[in-house]
Amino acid sequence: MQLAIQLIFSQVGIDQIIDTGTVTSRSVAEGWDKQWLDLLQNNTSNNLYGSLTNLGIFFAVGTLLFFMIQFLRDLISYEYSRPISALIWPFIVVVLLSNSGKGSILSNLTLGVRNFLNTVNQQVLVTADANKTYQQALNMSIAEEVAGSFLRPCQSLTGEQQSQCFVKAAEKVNVLWQKYRDMYGNKSWIIRLQNKVDNIRYGTGIVSETSFNSLLGSTVQTSIKSFLVSLQYAFQNLIEASMLLIAALGPIAVGGSLLPVAGKPIFAWLTGFLSIGIAKISFNIIAVLTAAVIVNGPGQNANVDPDLMWFIIFLGILAPILSLLVAAAGGFAVFSAISNTASLVKERI
Repeated sequence: MQLAIQLIFSQVGIDQIIDTGTVTSRSVAEGWDKQWLDLLQNNTSNNLYGSLTNLGIFFAVGTLLFFMIQFLRDLISYEYSRPISALIWPFIVVVLLSNSGKGSILSNLTLGVRNFLNTVNQQVLVTADANKTYQQALNMSIAEEVAGSFLRPCQSLTGEQQSQCFVKAAEKVNVLWQKYRDMYGNKSWIIRLQNKVDNIRYGTGIVSETSFNSLLGSTVQTSIKSFLVSLQYAFQNLIEASMLLIAALGPIAVGGSLLPVAGKPIFAWLTGFLSIGIAKISFNIIAVLTAAVIVNGPGQNANVDPDLMWFIIFLGILAPILSLLVAAAGGFAVFSAISNTASLVKERI
């Protein structure tokens, strides 16, 4: 899930940031898709994947000697039962590493699994985030920082100069409120924040010193939130890069699968690939469910003034850790299932 990160500073226009954030997010997602196609399908005879396929073939030829030694030993010890079943591995390796220049069977299967995982991920997002819950919660978390970036320069002024500064700052912030309304409707949290800014602008209502200082915030707090939001965005791109790296190493894992060992490298490779996919889906589920708690809770009450710093910390640090733990547990289960299935098939053949 590539999501627009709307970190808005006083020297940049609201429209430009929101529109640019969306375009940037979309272009990054398209860039990853193009990279997958370029690596696994386009001209695989001469690109990086082709070189790794040649390396996998070299490993396969090298490990074939060990395979044949083990094959002859089994032939002597078990007559024909086990050796015949073992012959399937050279056949699998040859088929998977056959490279036609437009992608090998292995690369096409890898790309197919990646597309399947992305389809499942998109279905989860569409089902759970129909009302843009995640983006709304994220904007709730940074909206005060945005407003504070416009109002903060007025804090050092006094008298008429401060009043005029508040008026100009509020006019800029109103553009942001309208953008939010266009995206999410007239939500209670938007009304609450607008009222808080208007009370400061017109000097009406009661705005406590704590609430006023909270709205203005500080450059340190803004920097921390910016870092944490960027951190979760970096984690999503790290997931994509990890999947692509594991996919690229597939030929080496296949080439080493002729080694006469119980745990085939191809099983470990497939487990790692699926584990990264589980981490990606888990992170998005965690993020969307947590965002729904915020949007459907304090986001629906205009009288509640929550501190959503915990949500930014959760997204930037805790959610990635939790998703990786879930992926590790899921990967172990997948590896055990694949290994047990392979052993069962070997005994039956």
